Amino acid sequence: MEKKYKSLSIFEFKDRFPDNRACYKYLADMKWKDGYLCKKCGHSHYCKGINEFDRQCTKCGRLESPTAGTLFHNCKFPLLKAFYIVYYVSTDKNGVSSGELSRRLELRQKTCWLFKRKVMKAMESSQNFPMTGKVEVDETYVGGQDDKAIGRNEGKKKIMVVGIERGLGGVSRWYGRVIETASKINLGGFMTDHIDKDAQVKTDCWGGYKGMEAHFPKLIREKSGKKGENFKQMHRVIMMFKAWLRGTHHSVRDLQPYINEYTYRYNRHKMKEGIFENLIQRMVAKPPYPYKAFI
Repeated sequence: MEKKYKSLSIFEFKDRFPDNRACYKYLADMKWKDGYLCKKCGHSHYCKGINEFDRQCTKCGRLESPTAGTLFHNCKFPLLKAFYIVYYVSTDKNGVSSGELSRRLELRQKTCWLFKRKVMKAMESSQNFPMTGKVEVDETYVGGQDDKAIGRNEGKKKIMVVGIERGLGGVSRWYGRVIETASKINLGGFMTDHIDKDAQVKTDCWGGYKGMEAHFPKLIREKSGKKGENFKQMHRVIMMFKAWLRGTHHSVRDLQPYINEYTYRYNRHKMKEGIFENLIQRMVAKPPYPYKAFI
């Protein structure tokens, strides 16, 4: 019988992580699942450290905690609440704002926003799985109130290039990137990072795509048509993203992390049962992301 996927319920989450100790143990088991190796001297033997799940190298004495060298590094509030933030951000279909996290977890809104940015860092694309098959690429403008702007001169709005992979049931995956201008270099950089060279790529007739056939031999340039009728699925995906951005976060200054968040969940809509575990793994694998890096 085919397994029915379901997201980790809040009751299952509470059973699995009742306290801080359970969270530290989970991180330790994940971090050292392939064995311990001292990051200073490379020694593979350790003894118990100061805290229960710390490990201390028996050769050079280097002490390491389960959170050290990860995105949980130097977390200033209980680890259990950090796990709750990862849980809500990964499993909530529409995501969750820092204000809502503050209300649920009884933390300051800024504290939630700062840590959520670290979670969003883990949601960045690895670029290891380029889109294949039928792919469409287009640009759009996001944010701002420059309703009188004409053409591609959109004032304070940010330009975003979007790629979608079309499957039998609609759009199977998508990626997006904020770019300064819709130039060939910027559009080409996005396409090279996220699209397989053998994909059947379709773009509109904007000049920035001219000459892309050299890298994507199956590329077709086609007029958008009246009200974008030749790119209906693309425009539907873009509208869904903008509606999510307005509904959950209202307005944002740094757009790319929010694109990463939306993309991460969208591209894993069939994963569900393991999405929380996958995001925790990514946070353990990523190096620390100090606040000064994004403030």
